[in-house]
Amino acid sequence: MNALMLCGHGSRDQGAVDEFKALAHKMTHRLPDWTVDYGYLEFARPIIRDGLDRLREGGASTILALPGMLFAAGHAKNDIPSVLNTYASANGVDIRYGRELGIDPKMVRAAGDRIRQALRAGGWQDGTPLHDTMLVVVGRGASDPDANSNVAKVMRLLWEGLGFGWGETAYSGVTFPLVGPALEHATRLGYRRIVVFPYFLFTGILVRRIYDQTDAVASRHGDIEFIKAPYLGAHDLVVETFVDRLDEVMVGTNNMNCQMCKYREQVLGFEAEVGLPQESHHHHVEGVGTDGDAAHTHHHGHDHGHDHHHGHSHDHDHGHDHHHNNGHGHGHGHHHHGGGGHTHHPYPHAEHPLGPRSMKKDG
Repeated sequence: MNALMLCGHGSRDQGAVDEFKALAHKMTHRLPDWTVDYGYLEFARPIIRDGLDRLREGGASTILALPGMLFAAGHAKNDIPSVLNTYASANGVDIRYGRELGIDPKMVRAAGDRIRQALRAGGWQDGTPLHDTMLVVVGRGASDPDANSNVAKVMRLLWEGLGFGWGETAYSGVTFPLVGPALEHATRLGYRRIVVFPYFLFTGILVRRIYDQTDAVASRHGDIEFIKAPYLGAHDLVVETFVDRLDEVMVGTNNMNCQMCKYREQVLGFEAEVGLPQESHHHHVEGVGTDGDAAHTHHHGHDHGHDHHHGHSHDHDHGHDHHHNNGHGHGHGHHHHGGGGHTHHPYPHAEHPLGPRSMKKDG
C-alpha cells in the first residue's frame, strides 16, 4: 500500500489542530491511491507514533513522511526525524522522510493570493499600483538563522512580485525584530497603507498575537491604514506543494539545504552548534492536548544512536558522520532530566532589544 504520514507540530489551540486535520483530509482526496494519516509532535493528539501505528497496522511496511512545516528549523531537522528514526528501528518499518515546504513558487503564489484577497476586501482593484503601500511579512521565528532568512526571502519575492512600495520582515517570537517594534519602525517610513501578512500555515495563538499587535500599533497611528491579511491555510497550492514533496521522496531528490545549516557549517554567530547530536526534546509534551490532558501521553526512553536514511549523506570532520535524508544527525544540545525538563542551546541574541526580551516586556 502507498502510505503517507503528515507530521505536524501540534498546538494547544484547537483551531490550529483542526486545520491540520482538515489539511490531512484534503490530501486524502488529492491522493486517492494513498492511505494518508497524520500526527503531532507535541501539544495535541494523535501523536506521530499513533499515525504511524495506524499505517503499519493497515499493512504498510514502507511509509513516506512529510513535515508539515514551512521551513526547516529544529523541529524538521531534529525532532521529527528523531521520532521517525526511533519508530522505524523499533517496528521494522522503512520510513522515508521528505523535506519541508520551503521556498517554492507555488507557496509564494499562495501567499500572493492571500495578500490580494485582503487588499481587495479593502477596496483595492487588481492591477492598481501598490507604490503607496508597504508589506510586512511575519514569520514564526526560530533559533535557526537559515529558517529566519527564508522568511526574508519570501518577503522579497512577494514585495517584488506584487510591486509594493516597500517591504519588511518581522517575527512572532524567538528572534528579532518582533512584530510590535517592526510595525512601529514601518510607521516611520511614510506609507499610507501597511499590509501585515502572517506567513503561517494555520491559525493559533501566535497568529492572533500578530493581529492583536497590529491593532495596537494601528491605534497609535490613525493616519495609516493597516490591513491584516489571512494566513496561508490549506490553500490548493499549499496542497500541491505537499504533493511535490511526496514526489521528491519517491524519486530521491528530497535534499534539504545544508549550505546554511548551523549544525553542519560554521554559520556566523552560531558556530558553537556545529555537530550537536540529533535528538528530540518533545517526549514530555507528546499527546498533551488542547485541554492539557496528559493521560494518553507516551513516555519511554529512546536510543538515537542509529542511522535512518532520509536523502543525503554528509561526512564532515567535526566528530560524527551523517547518513541521512533530511534527518540531520544533530540536535540542540538538550539535556533531559527527571520530569521531562530540558534546556536549549542558548540563542546568541536573546538580549537583542527588538527580540525575545522585548516580547516579555510587552506581555
